[in-house]
Amino acid sequence: MPCDPCEIGSLFLFEKLSAEQLGRLCAEGRMERFEPGPVYAEGDPATCFYVMIEGTVVLSRRVGGDDVEVGRTSQRGVYAGAMQAYLGDQVPQTYTNSMRVTEPTRFFVLPAESFAAVMREWFPMAAHLLEGLFFGSKSTQRAVGQRERLLALGSLAAGLTHELNNPAAAAVRATATLRERVGKMRHKLAVIAQGPYSREALAGLIEIQERTAERVAKAPSLTPLEAADREDELADWLDEHGIQEGWRIAPTFVQAGLDTEWLEQVAATVDEDILPGAVGWLNYTVETELLMDEIDDSTGRISHLVDAAKQYAQLDRAPHREVDVHELLDSTLLMLSAKIGPHVRVVKEYDRSLPEVPAYPAELNQVWTNLIDNAVAAIGSGGGDGTLTVRTAREGDRLLVEFRDTGPGVAEEIRGRIFDPFFTTKPVGEGTGLGLDISWRIVVDKHHGSLQVESVPGDTRFQVLLPLTAPEPDSDSDSDSPTAEEPV
Repeated sequence: MPCDPCEIGSLFLFEKLSAEQLGRLCAEGRMERFEPGPVYAEGDPATCFYVMIEGTVVLSRRVGGDDVEVGRTSQRGVYAGAMQAYLGDQVPQTYTNSMRVTEPTRFFVLPAESFAAVMREWFPMAAHLLEGLFFGSKSTQRAVGQRERLLALGSLAAGLTHELNNPAAAAVRATATLRERVGKMRHKLAVIAQGPYSREALAGLIEIQERTAERVAKAPSLTPLEAADREDELADWLDEHGIQEGWRIAPTFVQAGLDTEWLEQVAATVDEDILPGAVGWLNYTVETELLMDEIDDSTGRISHLVDAAKQYAQLDRAPHREVDVHELLDSTLLMLSAKIGPHVRVVKEYDRSLPEVPAYPAELNQVWTNLIDNAVAAIGSGGGDGTLTVRTAREGDRLLVEFRDTGPGVAEEIRGRIFDPFFTTKPVGEGTGLGLDISWRIVVDKHHGSLQVESVPGDTRFQVLLPLTAPEPDSDSDSDSPTAEEPV
């Protein structure tokens, strides 16, 4: 179709050009009419710059297995296509979206080489400024993103240190107390050995000690009221049998699962004159068993925390592999437990029948971290107390991971911007605005999934959808932000 310089000169994009410049555009470009259907596809070589004269265009992006519409307009003069041609080989020259028309539509079409040439010749300063803006924003985004990762790592390290300190301190205290109790047990053993006890009595006492140790390992859990009642019963029994400071011994025996019936068996086994010594001996036995249980529990918690840290960081693991998302979620929740705090109740609604999915687990943990951190911050801004629900389910051929919080919600007017780089609602110094942008790029660009939000006051849901089966995604973790290119 013939190109009319006056017609393209009436478009806002070209209205400041001279007649000579308009003539060059018409000489190097062309008018082209498209019937309803596709014009170009995302990922194809970007060969042309399109400016709409009349009609309706629709832009879409590929998200997972779906084409998501990101723009629709009938505004005369909107443009799309090879918009970064002036950058040359510095960036991949491919279409960043797909374009189709819904009615017969006429375009002014300029080859990418011509568009790049006129940009550099007619607007050299603007081209340099745009180039600096493009690469400068990418560099800034990368630097701030690295800084945010370091801050998150520091926060997690502080939280992990706090979590490790509690069981480590408990183990140290228990070890010191155990050393003291073992020393007293040796002293008590010397006293018993020097007393007028027969070999049979000593053998019976040792046999009772063994059975007491076994009973400690099987001690039932009691309510505070049940424990108080049993302590009173044991203290009364000990007082009746002439054993001093029964009130001090009773709580230890109750914790070990011993009761008056057990003490009656002890009294029936040993002579009355050695009963106080036997009870004291059994008390040391019970205390040492309880202290060893405490040490075992503390060191077990330390080991569990270290395993969770390794799981979170994915140390010594293949970067891309089949993973159970529940393991990743549990390790992230444990790593963030100090930040979540006691005012946020965590509810897990897991579908354990879900299969493993192909993923970069360390990067998914980063997504979980960002979404949980945002949920906790939202709950805090709404008064402090609330519930965080983490749910997994299957939706067709994709796996859903949903984070639901009871915070005040995301206002509708900013909901479309929350995934934009550097956009944040947190106070200055508390947020960089890259957490959701990074999460989007990890989920959408690297895993071919989708990340979406639904929000009303008291019920905000961030939903991550991951393909159950998919080819290995790109390994370029520094891919551009997925913000859709819209016609302008």
